[in-house]
Amino acid sequence: MYNFDSTLPNGVFAASITPLKKDYRVDLEALVAHCKWLLENGNDGICLLGTTGEANSFSVAERKEVIDYVVANGIPAQKLIVGTGCCAMTDTIELTKHAVSKKVGGVLMLPPFYYKGLSEDGLANYFGQVINGVDDKNLKIYLYHFPKMTSVPFTLSLVRRLAKEHNGIVVGMKDSSGDWEGMKAICEALPGFKIYAGTEKYLLDILRIGGAGCISATTNATGKLAAAVYQNKDKKEAVAMQDKLTAARLAFEGPSFISGVKYMFAKWMNNDEWLNVRPPINRLTITEATELESKLEAIQFKL
Repeated sequence: MYNFDSTLPNGVFAASITPLKKDYRVDLEALVAHCKWLLENGNDGICLLGTTGEANSFSVAERKEVIDYVVANGIPAQKLIVGTGCCAMTDTIELTKHAVSKKVGGVLMLPPFYYKGLSEDGLANYFGQVINGVDDKNLKIYLYHFPKMTSVPFTLSLVRRLAKEHNGIVVGMKDSSGDWEGMKAICEALPGFKIYAGTEKYLLDILRIGGAGCISATTNATGKLAAAVYQNKDKKEAVAMQDKLTAARLAFEGPSFISGVKYMFAKWMNNDEWLNVRPPINRLTITEATELESKLEAIQFKL
């Protein structure tokens, strides 16, 4: 009997962008303000230090500082799922132990993503070593399936194995593969396993087969629309709401979700500090920015 209990809420999560200062340091005060804004504008929780948050451009020390500051300044820890997956097993253990000590709702864990062609046994051993190293009864792991970025997929076989071998610890997954059939297969194979779609395009679909919700870059902006879909998922009008939500998501699909979302927040908030991204990420070009604005104007999207 699987145990997928977790304090992390179901629903809509924003994969939060991370505001930076001109010298590329995290603007901690601005990050807390943004997290509060996200929770007030449709999001049930926040994915902190994920891909959209540029996490892998920060050191372990920087990421620990972000976690400490956000939790200490009014963001409910149980509404946070924190990205802790690193290339080095020891870094993943250190960062995960720190996040769990702050009573976060869960950790979002990438596979070790430098080496490719890894065996299932090798990956299972890695996660086993991390779990043993963290050694905390409060640990709740959500696997982060993003093969486009990692080239290290979480297959159904591996997910089932990890859920069985670490029952009550490996409790869910963010699926950013874009593979609907793969998401559906895991939902069917592991009822109750908390699957969050990595794009709000699949929000209604995932909810209607027992999934938990979505964790998305663009729910930084589309949180209210996504919340309407979540709250009305069992009603006939949810389909039209989902169509509107999907159109907004598609408008953002372009060169970079990080730079695109930050660009629009700079416009909406009249604050050019939002444009700052840490290398090697680049800002949008003028052409890219103009195209993004045109797409959003075409569907009359506003915050």
